[in-house]
Amino acid sequence: MYEKIQPLAGELDYASSDAEGDAKLYKKVALRLIPLLFICYVVAYLDRINVGFAKLQMQDALGFSDTVYGLGAGIFFIGYFLFEVPSNMILERIGAKRTIARIMICWGITGCLLAHVSTPTGFYVLRFLLGAFEAGFFPGVVYYLGCWFPEARRGHMLGIFMTGIPIAGLFGGPVSGWAMSSLSGFGMQGWQWLYVIEAAPAVLLGIVALAYLDDNARDAKWLTPGERDRLTLALVAESERNSSRTDASLRRAMTSVRLYALAFAYFAFICGTYAVSFWLPTVLKSSGVTDVAQIGWYSAIPYGISAVGMVWLCRNSDRTMERRWHTSLAAIAGAVALALLPHVPANVSVTIVLLTVAATGIFATMPLFWSIATDYFAGTSSAAVAIALINSLGLVGGFASPFMMGWLKTVTGSLTTGLYVVTAVLLLGAIILLIFAPRSTPSARS
Repeated sequence: MYEKIQPLAGELDYASSDAEGDAKLYKKVALRLIPLLFICYVVAYLDRINVGFAKLQMQDALGFSDTVYGLGAGIFFIGYFLFEVPSNMILERIGAKRTIARIMICWGITGCLLAHVSTPTGFYVLRFLLGAFEAGFFPGVVYYLGCWFPEARRGHMLGIFMTGIPIAGLFGGPVSGWAMSSLSGFGMQGWQWLYVIEAAPAVLLGIVALAYLDDNARDAKWLTPGERDRLTLALVAESERNSSRTDASLRRAMTSVRLYALAFAYFAFICGTYAVSFWLPTVLKSSGVTDVAQIGWYSAIPYGISAVGMVWLCRNSDRTMERRWHTSLAAIAGAVALALLPHVPANVSVTIVLLTVAATGIFATMPLFWSIATDYFAGTSSAAVAIALINSLGLVGGFASPFMMGWLKTVTGSLTTGLYVVTAVLLLGAIILLIFAPRSTPSARS
């Protein structure tokens, strides 16, 4: 992950560098990088899940069944799966900022084109292309953060970055409801305006990322020479420490049982994440809310509270340097909440409470899980590819979950069976993680 360099004469001893100086330096780095990456992830996730809100009008306008909707929502992840590892291999050649810019511009254009869908085939093709173009963004950012922050700070940074998931819902719900209820008739239907308004910013952000981001500390002109050396040498030292504990061979990484166990756990957490993200508007509608604007505002409640819960859990995990139980218990809490949803039909207040618990627990598994994975593979030559492989395999759950739930809803007429299946998968993922995840971080073991 880091190019080996020699310390400069008179350079600091990083093992004994002062904590206050480190805190100021990493705060400076965070304030430079995290806001833009966070906004990019909010837009990325919103473009990924806004089909859940568009469904409230698009499905009737185009005559799509729940199965067509579920397949279209999920086929995004087939494109993502097929192109993610190649995207991350390219990242190592051309750098993070060019990769992020290319991804965002392409997916922004594709997202806007979804406004002109008229057939199931067109819907499937554009959703597939959206996934293919977005492939590599998330694991690329995970890898990118590892080029700036040591593992003791990475969990908190990932937690802040990944609050983009609930924040996308917090703002996306009201915006989606407003677009569908207020803009319908101004040249396009409301669901068409939703796609354009929420996808177009990605193109602008891609251009900004190209001009604003640096691939690593050595290229950062906004750091002093001493700060650049300090960051680089600290990360190189950590990489060398971890390399003795981790597998630096790409071949061994690809045949590691632990890697595939982690991928299955991530698959389970992804199933839960997109069960909430794609079907939350439908669950609210089933509870008795019929106005699309009200659905948008109500959806902001679970997303907003889960954003706070995610950050708190990640900070506590960093403080205690414990990952396994934090992640597994969060998944179990989310699974239980999903299982209880079918038992409170037509009760808006209780439905929102359960959706809030489910969103907080399930969404928190994302940064917590990646803290485990990036800690484990830190310092290996195969880190970027291993991260991309886990993410690709896990994101099959993004296809399986919405398609399965859409098909079961078409067959049974309700979401109950689908929610029970997702609950079981989440519980199994929590158990697998407890068995196979490292019991401590590399720092805790050193």
